[in-house]
Amino acid sequence: MLLLNTHKLTKSFAGKTLFKDVSLGIEDGERVGLVGPNGAGKSTLLRILAGQTEADSGDVTTKKGLRMGFLEQTPTFGKDETILDAVLSKGDYHEIVGPAYEWIAKLELSQFGDDFKVADLSGGWKKRVALARELVLSPELLLLDEPTNHLDVSSIIWLEEFLAQAPFATLIITHDRLFLQRATNKIFDLDPKNPNYLLSVKGGYLEYLEAKEQLFAAQEQKETEMKNTLRRETEWLRRGAKARQTKQKARIERAGTLKDDVQDISQKNLKRVAKIEFKDTERNPQKLIEADHVTKGYNGRVLFKDFSLLVSPKTRLALLGDNGSGKSTMIRMLLKQEEPDSGRVVQAERLKVAYFEQNRETLKPQVSVLKNICPEGDYVHYQGQYVFARSYLERFLFNRQQMDLPVEKLSGGEQSRLRLAQLMLNEAQVLILDEPTNDLDVATLTVLEESLKNFNGAVILVTHDRYFMDQVASHILAFHRGADGNTTLENFTGYLQWEEWFEEQKLLEAEKQREETKKEAKATKTVKLSFKEKFELENMEATIQDLEKSLENLQAEAAKPEVLSNSGKLQELYAKISDTQGKLDHNYARWAELEKKSQGQ
Repeated sequence: MLLLNTHKLTKSFAGKTLFKDVSLGIEDGERVGLVGPNGAGKSTLLRILAGQTEADSGDVTTKKGLRMGFLEQTPTFGKDETILDAVLSKGDYHEIVGPAYEWIAKLELSQFGDDFKVADLSGGWKKRVALARELVLSPELLLLDEPTNHLDVSSIIWLEEFLAQAPFATLIITHDRLFLQRATNKIFDLDPKNPNYLLSVKGGYLEYLEAKEQLFAAQEQKETEMKNTLRRETEWLRRGAKARQTKQKARIERAGTLKDDVQDISQKNLKRVAKIEFKDTERNPQKLIEADHVTKGYNGRVLFKDFSLLVSPKTRLALLGDNGSGKSTMIRMLLKQEEPDSGRVVQAERLKVAYFEQNRETLKPQVSVLKNICPEGDYVHYQGQYVFARSYLERFLFNRQQMDLPVEKLSGGEQSRLRLAQLMLNEAQVLILDEPTNDLDVATLTVLEESLKNFNGAVILVTHDRYFMDQVASHILAFHRGADGNTTLENFTGYLQWEEWFEEQKLLEAEKQREETKKEAKATKTVKLSFKEKFELENMEATIQDLEKSLENLQAEAAKPEVLSNSGKLQELYAKISDTQGKLDHNYARWAELEKKSQGQ
């Protein structure tokens, strides 16, 4: 069933055509990935489909009564909004209060409590609140704009598994190549180089790459043929053909049209990528940073203990772990912004560090792109030479109109490119990159990968882009939080090695729980029932029936309209329902335990 389709959508921004005559369709069960270069208008297209922005021309048609959700790239919430209020904010309270509690539990948000403010959550947890807010509406189509940004790797693995089996269709903007391969079965490529701006490919990311390569090869072949034809036509015109005859006049006009077509296809085939080259120092000592038997903990929880690390030129280290596991603390310690509880951190004399912050705090949102890169004058100092600032920005694919826009008007990927442009103006022996891949398109990611490989200093990387991590890092330091709440540091040479180990840990934990259950059951069989246990077993069925009746009455009470409109009363009832359900589950488990024990006598 067709859920949504568009007909010749066109949209321009700041004098630039983002896309033109875009037609697409999404059917029930399709999981679509939306890819394309930064600035191509992917987020704008998503907002048009969601009804939040209007196209300049064209139409969007949806199935009658279509329920559509939209997870924005940067979700917004009320200043004092609680988790429960946020999840309930888009729907009819009476209809979605039950599903709200269910999704809060499924997304592990219940650990914070209903009254916890969203503003106090990290970016990853805010994403989960925003996802719950859309899921309670039971969407038939869910639009997601960069859903993996700010999520840790284990959360990304959960999300891709969830979306791959979701009972609704999805349209996802992401540059995470592994996520695209695992969570999509169709790709839309929005790119001005494509015919009619959009390339649609059935299959995952691998099938898309093959189709894109074939398209470029065909366009390059067509360009060659058109140039040969244009050359022949031009030579004929130079021979002085007279334009009086109708055929000759038509041929001259056709040559003019052909010249325009050649220019158009040449522009489409032109491969423009950002030029990223970090400025390293002439001399690098072999010991840039040394952590010697450092230990650090917070609130009684050990983040790392007796840990040693030597950062030298050509170190390519990736830090991997859940949010709050200690990655940022490790970076602050290596930068000597925070002291360890024990041990020491030693830096090379006059160490030069370039730091890409996760939220790009160094950028000034209200100031123009040009003034962010060159606050005074017209030139920047780069690689020992003075370069015209506007020419320097062109290296990062900014056009003249964009250079005068305030930074807040740029897309997330364009802001990341601008921050990289700032960093490249400074000499560095160590690059510390905290989520540099957020919002960057695949072409820019590829250039950044190569630049980091060629950099003569050290690179310390935190990223959720698993392919990028695997390409850049030769050593992965994984922060693994155990059942006791403390963190251990595990070493790996690649991401897939870590993922295999991570899955093994989950299996080992499940096996451990099964073994403990078996031991408990075995121990129970060897002991005879006491008089008290016999009495308990004889009366268990009646006890369970009473609890089931109480649960039924509480649920009926919670469904009454006057209760649904009273949040305080409803919350009290849900607490009683949860308590009664817990007692019921406990009694069922106890009944099974006593039955086994009695049979073992």
